[in-house]
Amino acid sequence: MTETSATKVAGLVLAGGLARRMGGGAKALLMLADRPMLAHVLDRITPQCGTMALNANGDPRAYDSFGLPVLPDVVDGFAGPLAGVLTGLEWLALTDADWLLTVPTDAPFLPHDLVQRLQAAVVDGVEVAVARSDGRTHPVVALWHASLLQPLRVALVEQDIRKIDRFTATRQTVHVDWDTAAGDPFVNINTPDELEAAATALSVRQESATP
Repeated sequence: MTETSATKVAGLVLAGGLARRMGGGAKALLMLADRPMLAHVLDRITPQCGTMALNANGDPRAYDSFGLPVLPDVVDGFAGPLAGVLTGLEWLALTDADWLLTVPTDAPFLPHDLVQRLQAAVVDGVEVAVARSDGRTHPVVALWHASLLQPLRVALVEQDIRKIDRFTATRQTVHVDWDTAAGDPFVNINTPDELEAAATALSVRQESATP
């Protein structure tokens, strides 16, 4: 397996989404169980990575309380999550990490063993490891090798590729499956009802964890 210890993985939360179906504004800052949704994601991911950053456009001061670098897209036109991945890979080149973990800001139940499981699937030649559950891939939840910086820049800027799946289909990609018997750890929040359900689920988990 390629060397991918936690200290060699940099984590990037793609926090550029807007909560259009919940009244607008930055989805990352929506309150979930009395805390911003981004805080729940960071609780899950930060211990698994050597360093962390946020990919967000607009006023970076909105994220000051999180104490992390805020990286706006390196390409214009709000090109979607693939632009966030490219932004992350450019930032990765400035760190001592070889791999970039990307996750969305609206998935508060991400696995605590996400990096470990994705790492375990990396063999020689693999460039991307993508999470999958219940037969559905989660292209935004992935581990990207630093060598993808230039190929992704070409795909996004010169070939106008916008969908992550289209890009990963051209690379050496492996998918890693998660069990959903206890719930899908990659469920994301898009509506007020889903936000309420997530708050209930968090409350149940906290109660069950209390001695």
